[in-house]
Amino acid sequence: MAAPERKLPQTAIGGVSGDAYQPVVSPGENLPEFTFRSVGIGALLGVVFGAANAYLGLKVGITVSTSIPIAVMTFAILHLIRARRGSMLLEANMSQTIGSASSSLASGVIFTIPALFLWGLSPSLLELTLLSLCGGILGTLAMIPLRRPLIKKEHGALPYPEGTACAEILVASESGGSQARTVFSALGLGAVYKACTDIFHLWPEDFVQKIPKLPKGVFTLEAAPMFLGVGYILGYHVSAVMVAGSLVSAMIFIPLIAHFGEFIPMPLFPETSKPISDMSADEIWSRYIRYIGAGGVAAGGILTILRTLPTMVGAFRAGLGELLQRDTRVTGKERTDSDIPFKHVLLGVAAIVLVIALVPNVLAHVDTVGMRLVAALCAAFFAFFFVTVSSRIVGYVGVSSNPTSGMTIATLIGTSSVFYLLGWTDTAGKVTALTVGTIVCTAASIAGDTSQDLKTGFLLGATPRRQQWGQLIGVLTSAAAVCGAVIVLNGQYGFGSKELPAPQATLMKTVIEGILSANIPWTLVFIGALMALTVELVGIRSLPFAVGLYLPLSSMSPIFVGGVFRWWIERRNRNDQAKLHHARENGVLFGSGLVAGQGIMGVAIAGLAFALGRRPAWGGHEWMGAAGPYVALALFLLLGFYMVRVAQRATTR
Repeated sequence: MAAPERKLPQTAIGGVSGDAYQPVVSPGENLPEFTFRSVGIGALLGVVFGAANAYLGLKVGITVSTSIPIAVMTFAILHLIRARRGSMLLEANMSQTIGSASSSLASGVIFTIPALFLWGLSPSLLELTLLSLCGGILGTLAMIPLRRPLIKKEHGALPYPEGTACAEILVASESGGSQARTVFSALGLGAVYKACTDIFHLWPEDFVQKIPKLPKGVFTLEAAPMFLGVGYILGYHVSAVMVAGSLVSAMIFIPLIAHFGEFIPMPLFPETSKPISDMSADEIWSRYIRYIGAGGVAAGGILTILRTLPTMVGAFRAGLGELLQRDTRVTGKERTDSDIPFKHVLLGVAAIVLVIALVPNVLAHVDTVGMRLVAALCAAFFAFFFVTVSSRIVGYVGVSSNPTSGMTIATLIGTSSVFYLLGWTDTAGKVTALTVGTIVCTAASIAGDTSQDLKTGFLLGATPRRQQWGQLIGVLTSAAAVCGAVIVLNGQYGFGSKELPAPQATLMKTVIEGILSANIPWTLVFIGALMALTVELVGIRSLPFAVGLYLPLSSMSPIFVGGVFRWWIERRNRNDQAKLHHARENGVLFGSGLVAGQGIMGVAIAGLAFALGRRPAWGGHEWMGAAGPYVALALFLLLGFYMVRVAQRATTR
């Protein structure tokens, strides 16, 4: 029997209460959902996209939601292996629920864990996996009691943009077609492009142009498809604010430091061995600019927290009220309104807290039971608060814009302050504070993803209890793969390098060191903080600007190019809302594929280098001479024009 044609009802975006909403699949229908193939496909795609997102986050300090590309790819795979007729809608939704968990898990890991390596430590795969599992499971469990007040009761008030978009994509993709081809073609193109530049070295990856009359002024653009995709996903406004921050660093601060440094013959703190006159632009960025950027990002995160404080307080009160009023009726009688029993949630949370406090491998660098217990209590307190906050905030801004870094900074400030008062200021105190931040960051990130997935399920008519188990499976199956990718990438490139600057983790390290010691250049940090405050006062969101201030121009300029291409395609279709919607949707799918393709190839190249004992250096582009960077720029722009053509092609069908 053929699957009936289904459509997402107009009430999916509001107009009725959550109790009155009728999902695509009625509560009385029992379609295949939690099957072996849905779990297997979701786990497999989760491992792939989790590793790719880890690479992206370590490269530029941001991650992107992978729910939509995983949903499209799931349907493509299900159509290839389908063994029966009928609807596969809920199976595909289960796969994207499981698969998307890995990307949020990657956010929690890469925003914090690299700081351990930057301190010269060598955490084991077991330690990192246990940390990420504790955070991921804690975030999922803490979100379960919030499903009714946030997803169902706030239907229409909290749009959950990515969850709603994913529901639309799943309904549209049930018949197969062009969307899957768009993602797969972009994924392959991104992987091949990365292989050409990093394995076979057919052309350079960077476009570099020195600026005359500007000391150490250099314009750089890393012509990578991943950045093009990220820029298109972020859009023109956000990418423009980010590149503005980078331009301030590269074209104002570095030349100013280079100019005045010419008159200082000795090293200037925090540098201890090399005068500024002997430094390159990259060295000036590493020794000075990164502290300015760290101050800006820290201030931007705190300002973001303050701006959303009313939302946070409301979310916290709603979550606390739901917990206090919880009774046996909340489990619901209908299939579409049943959760994991609340007593199981409480037992799970208690078990995670005990694991943090008692299992040696979780806090491997802590010997005292007292420090473990304090760390476990801090993790539980901040995780509960920020899970509630994250679940509500993503209802407005989506997972990709969820300010988890700001929440993590607040956690680190609170935990480090407690440790300072207790006199725990040595390496063990720093590491323990960071691991608390890891657990909370992962929990808040996973809670945001769980919220979006439950919104998708609510609109489609999925079974919440099964989705919640699917989210837990996604955490369990991807934790080791994501953490393993982090270890391999560090072994090949090294965190803090140009290839993997790990900006968020470096920031977390700076925050902890700044509270537990005084050996950092506070002047530079405060300059960055004041810059963030200044741009906030003129109406610009400070966090994107500060991220650009921190990251090198080579990463931000190609992201801006991607944003410009999106502005162009939206301007061409601004008079036709249907065409505008299709172009934007297809472009985001293509951009997501580019991100995934390069990320997967980046992890594969790191694995190949690990096996060979060296980075692959086959072929070469030296024969191009001075024309090489211009070839790289031309190919990068050509890829951008092709992305526009793919997006525009969707509007003519």
